[in-house]
Amino acid sequence: MFELDWGKLVVIGVIALIVIGPKELPTVLRTAGRWMGKVRRVANEFQSQFQEALREAELHELKKQAEELTSSVNESVSEMSRFDPVAESQKELESALPPEPALAAPEPAALASADAPPAPPAALPEPAAAIAQDAPPKSAEGAA
Repeated sequence: MFELDWGKLVVIGVIALIVIGPKELPTVLRTAGRWMGKVRRVANEFQSQFQEALREAELHELKKQAEELTSSVNESVSEMSRFDPVAESQKELESALPPEPALAAPEPAALASADAPPAPPAALPEPAAAIAQDAPPKSAEGAA
């Protein structure tokens, strides 16, 4: 607003002393002080009401943010309750693997041969006999 430094206050005081006179000056200063006190109280009251309105607006905004946060947390919790990791993994595996070919019904002739006992394996030569045929004959000198 406007500035009042010491120099200006001295000039105002000297003018007031000359205009009002020394006899009435204390009463005028007392009245001026009371008016200044009333002005300050009104200004402080206005400022406190304004600050309170700001706090209420801020509180309303914070309350709105808290409600939004609560609703988003509730949505997340409901999504988590619907989350089934086993089902999700099964779906991923089924989509990644190729589908199994359909098995054809076996023919009746194949079923009959499946019921028969298996054929015995072909006779294989004994390993000892095969080794003996490949080995050189033993001499009597080496045995004595």
